[in-house]
Amino acid sequence: MSNQLLLSLKEVLVSYHKKEIFKDLDLIIHRKDFIALVGKNGAGKSTLMNVLTDNHEIDHGEIWKIDNLKISYFNQNFFFNDESQTIEKEIDSILVNKNEDYQIDIFCNYLGLDKNSIIKNLSGGQKRRVGLIKTLINKSDILLLDEPTNHLDLDTIIWLENYLKRLDCAILCVSHDRQFLKNFTNKIFWIDRSKIKTNNQGYAEFENWSTALLAQEERELQNRKQFVNIEVNWANKGVKARVKRNTRRLEQARELQQNLDQDISAFKKATKKIEVKLVKDESKNFRHVAEFHNASFYYNAPQFLLKDFNLKINKKDRIGLLGTNGSGKSTFLKILLGEVTLKEGSLKIRQELEFSYFDQLRNDLKDTKSIKKILVPSGGDYLKANQKERHVCSYLKDFHFDPSKANDPVGSLSGGMKNRLLLSKVLANPKSGLILDEPTNDLDTDTLDLVESILSEYNGTLIVVSHNRDFLDKLVNKILYFKGNGEVIIFNGGYHDFLAHKEELIGTSIDVKSFDKSDQSSKKLNNTARKKLTFKIQYELDNLPNEIDKIKEDLIMLEKILSDPKLFEEDQNRFFQTSEKIGDLQLLLEKKEDRWLELLEMENQ
Repeated sequence: MSNQLLLSLKEVLVSYHKKEIFKDLDLIIHRKDFIALVGKNGAGKSTLMNVLTDNHEIDHGEIWKIDNLKISYFNQNFFFNDESQTIEKEIDSILVNKNEDYQIDIFCNYLGLDKNSIIKNLSGGQKRRVGLIKTLINKSDILLLDEPTNHLDLDTIIWLENYLKRLDCAILCVSHDRQFLKNFTNKIFWIDRSKIKTNNQGYAEFENWSTALLAQEERELQNRKQFVNIEVNWANKGVKARVKRNTRRLEQARELQQNLDQDISAFKKATKKIEVKLVKDESKNFRHVAEFHNASFYYNAPQFLLKDFNLKINKKDRIGLLGTNGSGKSTFLKILLGEVTLKEGSLKIRQELEFSYFDQLRNDLKDTKSIKKILVPSGGDYLKANQKERHVCSYLKDFHFDPSKANDPVGSLSGGMKNRLLLSKVLANPKSGLILDEPTNDLDTDTLDLVESILSEYNGTLIVVSHNRDFLDKLVNKILYFKGNGEVIIFNGGYHDFLAHKEELIGTSIDVKSFDKSDQSSKKLNNTARKKLTFKIQYELDNLPNEIDKIKEDLIMLEKILSDPKLFEEDQNRFFQTSEKIGDLQLLLEKKEDRWLELLEMENQ
């Protein structure tokens, strides 16, 4: 018996600011459809989810749903009922079946959360996990997931994909993690030029299927081109008798040519691959570019993040950093970048080694700055990319940005486009070392292909923090696994090789069903740790969340003012003053959040 039909769309038209997002859209969703929603950034993935949740009206067409259809939506804009209460109370407030409150403990255990933690004291990544629990804990008919694996470590991602496989609902998922999609989906919705193409084999078949479809379309365009050429040649020779029949044929030839040109242009745009070639490094190949010797680091002894650590990094090493959140990966990067200093031991870095740094927090991107200003901070229209002078608009086009929007503010970009912009900046002139901290978050498949292609040619030292298994498997040849308590396991080989030996290396079971972080979480958040802080620092830590919330409220108010499309024309002074205030507040917010995280790290050691 086939699975129950839950929802269907028929001949749906959806537009946004007079731009057609979907045209003549037809789709159906059945129970147990585990769907990978695929498409370029800006193709309409979020719009489709908003249509399904009635948060975006359709302009034309029909939407059918079963009675009492329940849809849960996990996206980037989740909210909390009361951030001053504990995780447990927040989740319990939306729990439909109070007899199942034991699930709060189960979910918090798997997602590495202490249910007694106050929500306003959590990091952004921890808040996302709470939002994910709120989405999953109540039974739904359709589950919409927008980048659910962001800020999850690999063990938790494996647990999540196994959990999703067991659900008796439909799932529509957007994710940059190809392996995650391959492991649990059985259907594909591919958004391509305002249409949705469907495949019933799951994401594992996406590459072969999409390539075959595009090849077929290219053949059809060639056949159309031959036919149109015949018609146009006839028209160019002139119509001897201006009878209605010949005049109509002439009009049809011109119409065919115009439509063909539009379709060919759209096809080329859809299939265009970004190609950026790195200039080969001709410098001398030193065997070792950096060396840790008996290195130790801690914020508060005796809780070590590195202890008696020894490692030689070669010039062409491609190192992946793994480990649970808080195990020391970010601190390791800060030590390499010179932002913090070892407590004991030494780190010798060869003078020739300089790092370009991709920061997942995107601290180099200021929302009020223009896209152009990010690439050319000193001004002008040209930047140096791979030792060649390039016009900034031409370079932006390589990364699928619209050159006409070069002067738009960074704040107008989506999360994926911001990552793409930062990558374009970092990859314009990568130094002899590259540090990439979660570079794949929110990227579409085309940009992922680009980054993988560039990095495969990169000749320097590469260090990557990523939970994207497919990405790691293609790029790294050495793994540093941060166990915690200062211990780091060094494994020579790729990610899947490491996974095969993980249990014997770490000495603990990797059965995701028994994976338990609750003890670690509770230890980090207990009252004993809090007593280590002085009264003054404790007072600062307790008050920072309120200060951060106040800044965020002010930013929302100012951004609402700036969102008025008539503001610039009617009051330019207010527009620039508001923009400047937003910039100042964002800098202040970053400082406050950095200080808050620093104090939390002190408290939790």
